[in-house]
Amino acid sequence: MTHCGFVAIIGAPNAGKSTLVNALVGSKVSIVSPKVQTTRMAVRGVAMRGETQIVFVDTPGIFKPRRKLDRAMVKAAWTGAGDADAICLIVDAPALANEPEGFSANDTHAIIEGLKANNQKAGLILNKIDGMKRETLLPLMDKLNSEGVFEQVFLISALKGDGIEDVGKWCASKMPEGPLLYPEDQAADIPMRLLAAEITREKLYLRLHDELPYATTVESEAWEERKDGSVKINQVIYVQRESQKSIVLGKGGQTIKKIGELARTEMETLFGRRVHLFLFVKLKEGWAEDREIYSGMGLEYPEE
Repeated sequence: MTHCGFVAIIGAPNAGKSTLVNALVGSKVSIVSPKVQTTRMAVRGVAMRGETQIVFVDTPGIFKPRRKLDRAMVKAAWTGAGDADAICLIVDAPALANEPEGFSANDTHAIIEGLKANNQKAGLILNKIDGMKRETLLPLMDKLNSEGVFEQVFLISALKGDGIEDVGKWCASKMPEGPLLYPEDQAADIPMRLLAAEITREKLYLRLHDELPYATTVESEAWEERKDGSVKINQVIYVQRESQKSIVLGKGGQTIKKIGELARTEMETLFGRRVHLFLFVKLKEGWAEDREIYSGMGLEYPEE
């Protein structure tokens, strides 16, 4: 008898949600970056545990929104949690222990209050514990567990893969009986055009995260299947200020060339075929107010 269901991975920005989902699925389905709030939409990664299929939903980080894009991202995260059969709250344990009154702590507390308000239970995942001392870790675990919303506590290092299997087993035990939603060998439920754009956005952030603010997005503008089995992809990198174009392009176009090379190599590995990638940088001052851009990112445009 097969089981199948959804697990929402929620948490404050930069807690390690995308790294965890990639580890649970066993392949890359979400982009990872040192910048907080990298994930902008709910990305679904699919994993099999025996006869059980688990659809892990990597949600945007939940934080106090300031911009329209922030509101759309936070709404997407809570929607993912509301639709799930099980919820896992992942916490950056060292950040929380070292700064009990910091941004991460405030966001985590707000999420816990949100779970209480929605009468939802969750699994608690304390991430990045490698290197933490027991006398620091155990009080933090007890404090969070005393909130009364957690059914199970896991101590993991998503980056190293430690403790991941226990999380997977618990998630599998929460899945309802039912038919599989995806082929057993499918690892992600995200349109290829969107995944390609996410890959380029990751390379953009990794290359320029110290220089470039969040005022960029990537869109796969054209997708051409070729007779030889390869694909030609035209992508636009939107920036909000003229000065940002030169940052993305780099001296003599070297920066965008390197970003393109890194993105193309990863796409070819993931898609299993040759990719012809062409990148263009365009100024679009109000892209964060553009309804079509939100739709292209898989987000609901906030009306308020």
